This record gives sequence, C-alpha cells and structure tokens, in this order.
Amino acid sequence: MRTRSSARTSPAIAPPAHRTGAFVAVAVALFCIQVDFFALNLAIPGITRDLDVTASAAQWTLSAYMLAIGCCFIVGGRLGDVYGRRPSLLCGLALFTAGSVFCALAPGLGLLVGGRIVQGVGAGVVMPVSVSVISNAFPDETRARALGAAFGIANIGTALGPFVGGGFTEGPGWRWIFWLLAPLSAVSLLIAVRHVPDSRDPAAPRQFDLPGCFALMGALASLTIAVERGSAWGWDNERTLALFGVAAVLGYAFVVRERRVRHPLVDLNLFRNIPYVLVTGMGSVCNMGYGVTVFVATLYLQGVRGLSPLMAGIVFLAPALVVALTGPLGARLAPYLPGEVVMALAGAVAGSGMIVFSLVTAWWLYILVFAWCTLGLGLGWTFSSVATQEVVSPTRAGEASGVVLTALVTLGAVALAAVAAAIAAMTPEQPPAHAYDAILVVGGIVILLGSLTTMGVRHRLASRGMVPPLSSRAR
Repeated sequence: MRTRSSARTSPAIAPPAHRTGAFVAVAVALFCIQVDFFALNLAIPGITRDLDVTASAAQWTLSAYMLAIGCCFIVGGRLGDVYGRRPSLLCGLALFTAGSVFCALAPGLGLLVGGRIVQGVGAGVVMPVSVSVISNAFPDETRARALGAAFGIANIGTALGPFVGGGFTEGPGWRWIFWLLAPLSAVSLLIAVRHVPDSRDPAAPRQFDLPGCFALMGALASLTIAVERGSAWGWDNERTLALFGVAAVLGYAFVVRERRVRHPLVDLNLFRNIPYVLVTGMGSVCNMGYGVTVFVATLYLQGVRGLSPLMAGIVFLAPALVVALTGPLGARLAPYLPGEVVMALAGAVAGSGMIVFSLVTAWWLYILVFAWCTLGLGLGWTFSSVATQEVVSPTRAGEASGVVLTALVTLGAVALAAVAAAIAAMTPEQPPAHAYDAILVVGGIVILLGSLTTMGVRHRLASRGMVPPLSSRAR
C-alpha cells in the first residue's frame, strides 16, 4: 500500500496567470454540469407536456444522461492522463456545449435524448479531467484550497439547479435551461483554450486499453440501464435479468483484462491503497444519501405538501446553499485532518441529520434540519474528490478521480432505484409520508455505520504505522 509520503510526486507547476485561468475554466465547467444535473428533474412535467410523451418516456432524458456520464468517468480520466489533460478538457467542454445547444433546439424526444447523451459524454470527460487539471496546476500547499473552491462554485450550481429547473419550467420553458448552459460552457471553453496548461502521466506510453474500455463501458451501461429501468420493467423481467447478467460478465472480463494487460485502463493496485478505498467508499455512501434525501424531499414537498415545482425549488435553496459552502469548508479542514477523518465526520453529521429529518414537520425546523443533512452529505461527496488527490500520485490523478466519480454516480443510481422500488412497495400499505420517513431513517443508520467503520479501519492502520496518527497531522 502506498503511504502518504510516497504517494505524491510534484508535477511542473503552472505560472500564476495560467493557474487562475485554469481555476476559472474548471469552476465554470463544473458549475454548468451541476446545474444541468439538478435542474432537469423538475422539468420532466414540462417536457412531458410540450413534447406530448408519457412521463416514463420523458424520464429517458435523465436516464440517458446518467448512462453516458457514468460510462465515461474512468475513460475520460485516463484519456487525460495518457494523451494530455488540456486536449481532453477542451474536447469534453466542446461536446457539452454542443449537446446543450442540440437539446435546446430538439423538436422531439428522440433528438432531446440524443443531445443529453452528448452532454453526458462531455461531462463524463470534463469532471475527472478538471480535478487532475487543478491537481497538476497548483502546488501542494494550495491544491486542496483550489479544489475546494472549485467544488464550492460547482455546488452553487447544485443550489441553483432545482430553482432554475422549476423557474424555467413554469416561466419561459424548460429549453431555457439549455440556453443558459450553452453560453456559460462556451465561456469556460474559451478560457480553457487560453489558460489551461497541459499535463499527462509521463510514465504512460500513448497506448489506450481499448478492449478494457469497451468491457468497462458495456458493464456500466448494462448495469445503469438495468437499475434505471428495473422498476418499470420489473426486477424479475427477462430484460432486467439479462442486463444484470451482461454487466456481471463484462465486469469480470474487465478485471481479468486489467490484471493481465501491460498498460491497464485502471491500475488495480489502486485498490490496495486503503485510505483511497476508505475515502471512495465513504464518498459513495454520502452521495447515495444525498440523492435519496433530495429525491424523498422532492416527493414530500410536491406530493404531500402540494407545492409547485417553483416553490419546491425555493425550499431547496437554503439547504443547497449550505452544500455550496462545503467545498471551501473541506479545503479548510484538509490541512488539519486526514481525508478519511473528514469523510467520517461528514458521515456522522449526515447520518444523524437524516434520522432527525424524518421526525420534523414544522416548516422552520424542516428547512433547518434539511440544511443540517445537506451539510454532511454535501461535504462527504464533495470532499471525496479532494481527499483522494492527497493519497495518489498527480500523474494518475485523472484515473483516480474517474474511479471515484464512477463509484459515486453508479452507486447513487442504484440507491435511487432501490428507494423508488421500496416506495412503490410500501405505499399501498401505508401513507407516503411514513414510507419517506422510514427510508430516511434506514439511510441515516447506514451512513453512521459507514462513518464508524471508516474510523475503525483508520485507527487500525495508524496503530500499525501505515498512516500517520491524528496527533502528527495536527502538529
């Protein structure tokens, strides 16, 4: 296992002007992706009405995006490591911009879903490459702050996403979501062309593991479709079971391939880095909790409280603004606490908040506890990208970031599918509000157990001298 002292090698640091430009380009790009990710959920009724399709069909605008973005994280990150982060970032931004314009102009559902796939591919390249661009452009002493600030700006997009989606859907129309994203992502592209320095893994030959790439993308695509459509098709449906089977076979083939190939897409030794595994696991659990909490809150606000999409978006503003602060907060904590400890603390806040969230009904307390939940959940999934960069070499930062993001998105989709199925099974027997509360309690307990496990494993590693004790980090 790599230790913290040997995990990092210092890359060539970019000049200050290029560092600033790279930061702005990355922050704007991540902001656009986060707005896109969270805005369209509230636009589904408007898409259903305007394009004269069923709600189930319109749901493919979300599923196709999740499918594309989830399949491209690892591939996009490794492309940046091997062929250069600058060209990879520029290609990803160009795809995202073009996809946004295509979605805004799409006359029907088929072309809209196609545009969403283009957006998802672009975002799937941009996100891991953005992390590695910052990691390689900034020196060690400011890297965590730069990543935290970039994710803080991105999380403003998380905060505004529901408000933008609800507001545009009730106002000028859902197409204006994409008309907002297109010029912003184009500005990010222009800044990146001028200021983002190039970097790559100098030890990696310009060879790309195409068989491994196809196996991985096939496995992730099959898994994502099975999870996304399982509740509609039926979990025992032949199509659902066949897709799970294909995902298992291709996943096994990918692992076998990566163990044997000379230049793998993913170095499996990465998973022997226990701090990296702890951070990735805890980040995935927090992201699952975040998706579940937002999903349940949306159903509760519109289905139980009877709020319009716009009013539901306004309720989301305060908690989501707290999420926007978690990026800078994580950067502040990074010099004083190891990444695994920050993740465990985030889980403790999030898990306890989800349990209390299930007990409140008064409006002022509901919003306050919602913000408490999102503080922990947002810190958990945001800081995971910062923390993993502490324990891996910057030369393979894209690969490490891609693996983290793939775990976050894929497991988040699995959690949402499981929650949707659980709600469908529980609601005939009890009121929807009771089902939502039970899901929040179970989710909170799972996250709290994850926090305890993370701290227990880290304590064991510290007692063996495999990671520094907390006292040494404080000094």
